[in-house]
Amino acid sequence: MCAVAAILCMTSCGKKLEPLTADNFACNPSPLVEVGGKVEATITVTYPEKYFKKKAILTVTPVLVYASGETASEPVTFQGEKIYGNDNTISYKYGGNATFKASFDYKEEMANSKLYLDFKAETKSGKVYTLPRIAIADGVIATESLATGYGATPAYSSDNFVKDTFDKYIANLIYQKNSSNLRSSETKKAEMQEVEAMIKATKDEERREFEGIEMVSTASPEGAYTLNERLADKRESASTKYLQKMLKKAKMEGQITPEQVAENWEGFKELVEQSNLQDKALVLNVLARISDPEQREQEIRNLSAAYKELADDILPQLRYSKVTATVKNIGHTDDEILALVNSDSQALTLEELLYAANLVKENSKKVEILKIADKNFPQDLRAKNNIADICYKEGKYAEAASIWKELAKKNPSMPEVNLNLGLIALNEGDLDKAASYFGKAGTCAEYGEAMGTLLTNQGNYSAACDYFGKAKTNNAAVAQICANNLSAAKSTLEAIQNKDAMTHYLLAIVGARTNNSDTVITNLKKAVAMDSSLKEKAANDIEFAKFASIVNGL
Repeated sequence: MCAVAAILCMTSCGKKLEPLTADNFACNPSPLVEVGGKVEATITVTYPEKYFKKKAILTVTPVLVYASGETASEPVTFQGEKIYGNDNTISYKYGGNATFKASFDYKEEMANSKLYLDFKAETKSGKVYTLPRIAIADGVIATESLATGYGATPAYSSDNFVKDTFDKYIANLIYQKNSSNLRSSETKKAEMQEVEAMIKATKDEERREFEGIEMVSTASPEGAYTLNERLADKRESASTKYLQKMLKKAKMEGQITPEQVAENWEGFKELVEQSNLQDKALVLNVLARISDPEQREQEIRNLSAAYKELADDILPQLRYSKVTATVKNIGHTDDEILALVNSDSQALTLEELLYAANLVKENSKKVEILKIADKNFPQDLRAKNNIADICYKEGKYAEAASIWKELAKKNPSMPEVNLNLGLIALNEGDLDKAASYFGKAGTCAEYGEAMGTLLTNQGNYSAACDYFGKAKTNNAAVAQICANNLSAAKSTLEAIQNKDAMTHYLLAIVGARTNNSDTVITNLKKAVAMDSSLKEKAANDIEFAKFASIVNGL
């Protein structure tokens, strides 16, 4: 497919050779393909026997020619056997094969182009002959460039809104050693009185509701297991009766959920770790290496005798019923939140305002609410990021980029802003800058899609497909098409709910690659109906070279 020009016969009589035919050359790939922003080709020339004159010098330059101009690749030079130099030497008697590369930085104009070879032949004495250029391949398939930052999802800052929150109030009812008698000093101490007061207060609070009490009763682990089990059970019973009486007196209803832990080893270990016990490492080591319950109990008793602090300060803290009372804070309903946006936005938290923006459908209303959030909470950058996100989705790319650049100055490490600036860099063709931004955006939910788009543009289609995962987007389908996984690409495109012009254009490409003319014509018609500029694009797209009549009939 590659053709080289005629080689000038540089014998003493000065005769010239006739041009070789295209059959003497091969070009791979053909047609040419853009990969990672480059158009590269491997060109192989076969010189027949007794063809390349011994004193001939031939310089070959690959040139990609398109409507608005042309771009040359690095030239390669061949020489005859009697030329002394470092270029590729071709035998006159036997001829031979030679391979060389062509490489071009891709531009959109190259989609409709041809690859030519230009030739310059010269004698050893320096006489130069320019030979006609020859077309050797069509180009360029640039389907990977259809994966763009414009087609990717920008990172949206999520809210942390929780409609109902819960407060927990805790008190420990401590029991004496080997006792299940609940002392009045325990029920009247400040932490228990706070729990009781909190429960009573919910009767008069409109947006707070008493949920109930969870209680864990336990015994210190130095005694026999059966004794500890009975103690935990009796302590649970005594504490439950007290709590039931307290709720009845307060005229409150709430479930009490009891639990027993006969020997609180974990609590013992935690208290030892937090203590200033001189030899606590020894104590912890004993606990770690002894698994038999009876041996452990004996060791604890021994340790209690040896270390007064264990017996006086630590073990007593494990003889308790832990009371945890829960109160639900009832959040605003969706309707209440939207009403407050209009009537009293100051009464809403930042999270409620960010959440409110997602409750409305119209972008103009979303932006209005986000501007309120930004005004009320200017130190938080999420609202402004989301305003830019909406601008980007509406095609206001310059406005979105301006906002994100402003936010980057305030917080250079904000993941959403970095991912979004990476999309801007992708649109500008700066893949290195995009990669740098994406490297600081790994926590974003949209990261996989962004990286898939970048890797597609870098020509790493397999990795791109991995990053896209199960995403049903145009960009994901582009990666699958370029990886020649056409069935997956078709499934992805058909699963897109809101198909746009590019969705149908890509389906047409799948149809062209599978030689399905019905799929080509059906989807190209839909694509052009939605975006008339795609008619000209299709006419210049080598993906549809076999379907020129269909494209011309659109």
